[in-house]
Amino acid sequence: MDDLSRRNVLRVGGTLGALGALSALAAPASAQPWHWSPAGSVPGTGNGADPRQTWDTQADPLVASLLDRGDVPKVNELLRTWKKNGQPLPAGLPSDLREFMEQARQLPSWTDQNKLAAAVRFNEKRGLYLGVLYGFASGMMSTVIPKEALAVYYSKGGANMKNRISKTAKLGYDIGSRNAFQADGEMIVTSVKTRLVHAAVRHLLPQSPHWTHMAPEDVPISQHDMMVTWHSLPTTAMRNLNAWNVKVPTDESDGFLHSWQLSAHLLGIEDQYIPATWNDAESQATQVLDPILAPTPEGIKLADILLDLGAGLDFTLLTRPILGALTRFMLGNEIANWLNIPREPVWSALLETAWGPFVKVREGLLPVPLAPHAYWTFDELLRQFVLLYMSELRPISIEIPEFNNPNYR
Repeated sequence: MDDLSRRNVLRVGGTLGALGALSALAAPASAQPWHWSPAGSVPGTGNGADPRQTWDTQADPLVASLLDRGDVPKVNELLRTWKKNGQPLPAGLPSDLREFMEQARQLPSWTDQNKLAAAVRFNEKRGLYLGVLYGFASGMMSTVIPKEALAVYYSKGGANMKNRISKTAKLGYDIGSRNAFQADGEMIVTSVKTRLVHAAVRHLLPQSPHWTHMAPEDVPISQHDMMVTWHSLPTTAMRNLNAWNVKVPTDESDGFLHSWQLSAHLLGIEDQYIPATWNDAESQATQVLDPILAPTPEGIKLADILLDLGAGLDFTLLTRPILGALTRFMLGNEIANWLNIPREPVWSALLETAWGPFVKVREGLLPVPLAPHAYWTFDELLRQFVLLYMSELRPISIEIPEFNNPNYR
């Protein structure tokens, strides 16, 4: 989770109460029995345990112990130097943490290097699309995932959304790099550090009276919650590519999925919950993601913050109206209305009429000379977005939090 995330100001009053009631609409869906079969998972088997009652049995007690022992500041300092997948762990780490991390950094036996090579080809061709999808589809979707919005809002990350977003963005940046899972890449490091962060949040958030008063659960970020977030990324991205009629070769599509399967494993998601195919991913997403999307007061505030992140960048392109129009276009009118994002008369209309031809130009289905200026405006918009939000992520350090949002103690 590093430098790239995106979540119109909620006018408080009676609206908050109404939205609180709306957020409860997600509860019936999440209360349904867990029925996704582990036969559709990567290993094709599992105990079928309800992921809503399963967390991270390895990382959670370890990180809780680090926090209770006061070891986190030292650990964070040491881990700032651990950046590359093949790099040895820093000397001086507590022995129990070192033992866990050495195991957690290993790729699973089902890793397929040929599929990872195909993922590189996919990312090279579709990287521009993916950058904006991770930002305006996945990133903004997180604000209408009620439990995620609540956890972000009251955890340390909610106090500095620019930083939190940048860290989330790093995951998308690293997984899309050519050497993501190789020794000189960073995806394994990013995933393992993020796993430690999640474990810390599970320990810390239940200590926040604000979160406990609002949360529908005793412990956040269950296996179920992690899979919801996972589907907001690769599954949502692939859904949009399909909707835009982007023709992706099967091997590249499978490679893209495989890279995200590995990320799920490294983030501490049990293999029995990781979908084996895109069809399996769709069947699971229709159960865990689609029914639970809903507005909440916290999510609306986070979305407002995210829409303003472009203000400090502003290349005359990355302004709030354009960010809002992109969000509405990527996620649809219903979600945009939930988040109080207005329809922009110029940019919304332009996206609705010119995006399809723009994609065809980039896919080589329309001759370049026929492309109007608007298509190149889109191209520049996306390039600036990827450049400003993604290429500056390198210095970002993912660190274990020691406290919740200080504005809500």
